[in-house]
Amino acid sequence: MEREGRAVGAASGDLVTIGEFARSSRLSAKALRRYDELGLLRPALVDPVNGYRYYDPAQVEGARLVAWLRRIGMPLNRIGRVVALDAGAAAVEIRAYWARVEAETAARRDLAMYLVDHLSVEGRTMARMPDNAEDTGSSGSAGAGAGALAIRCAALTDIGVVRTANQDAAFAGPRLLAVADGFGEGGAEASAAAIEALKPSTWGREGALSAADLLNALEDTADSAARAVREAVAPCAAPDGSGTTLTAMLWTGSRLGLVHIGDSRAYLLRGGELFRITHDHSLVQSMIDDGSLSPEEAASHPAPALLLKALVGEARPAAVPVASRPDVRLREAQAGDRYLLCSDGLSTVVDTADLRAAVVTADDPQEAVRRLVDLAREAGGPDNVACVVADVVVEE
Repeated sequence: MEREGRAVGAASGDLVTIGEFARSSRLSAKALRRYDELGLLRPALVDPVNGYRYYDPAQVEGARLVAWLRRIGMPLNRIGRVVALDAGAAAVEIRAYWARVEAETAARRDLAMYLVDHLSVEGRTMARMPDNAEDTGSSGSAGAGAGALAIRCAALTDIGVVRTANQDAAFAGPRLLAVADGFGEGGAEASAAAIEALKPSTWGREGALSAADLLNALEDTADSAARAVREAVAPCAAPDGSGTTLTAMLWTGSRLGLVHIGDSRAYLLRGGELFRITHDHSLVQSMIDDGSLSPEEAASHPAPALLLKALVGEARPAAVPVASRPDVRLREAQAGDRYLLCSDGLSTVVDTADLRAAVVTADDPQEAVRRLVDLAREAGGPDNVACVVADVVVEE
């Protein structure tokens, strides 16, 4: 019996056998048969008698693209979308995919580093602890003999100057700080549902959670928020076009658990310096990260709000698909910290220096959120605004 890959003479013209094509494309014959079955790379000709596959040498570039995309870990179903696009659209799709990979890798790296630090500290504590010592389970910056830490906070949303509806939501309470920026037909419902889903979570019970329990609670909370958004926008005519960002901090008495997805932000004011502690999940931010766009150029980018990650109604078949898995991480709190959470209706129109000035000089969180909303309106108020300011204080 003849092997697949033997030439069929004039019937194939300038076509090459699967064996020859495998060598030139650096793909195995087995991979080529698999890609044919999946519709990723069809042969130019299949012999109707014996089923042998033949390829046009012009298909080599497409075959190599498939191989390269597999090497960066892109799933086969997404590769199918990429190879069907023109070169420019394919480049956008690949950039979006890799930005998502980097964002997810960064989140896993942060979690890994936290666990290394946490386990190292616990190991040293256990090594020092005498056999008759009592382990009270306390942790965090309050320390032995210090008063318990608590949160004093305020939240405010504003429709802005231009928009006719407010799709932003904000919440500030003793256990939860959150902002969400909805988009699409069901944006208002999505942002409200995301925050509401956080309120009954197990982290809210009295008493501080251990680091391990808090990490588990954060994962559960993120899943609950994603489900709530899907359910909230399901009645919309196009549920896949509706969703929300979410930036939330969950307070346990000594630690803050951060849940973040999208381009809403969280900042920390400590020692007089304002630090951004979240990373935007946007195409523009990914271009800044890889050096193809400067922060100054980003301000005039034609698609500044194009998100790579958000809580959405459904997976949508768009040029830049949106992932819906939030980042989660832990932060140790210190007395005197002041946190700002805000939607991009504030951060994109008010520069960091003015944000810092408003956060630093305000006497309390209520005054701070009023000042911040005023700054956004003074800057033209092109979008809805949501902000939360919270102080970490020692309870009296």
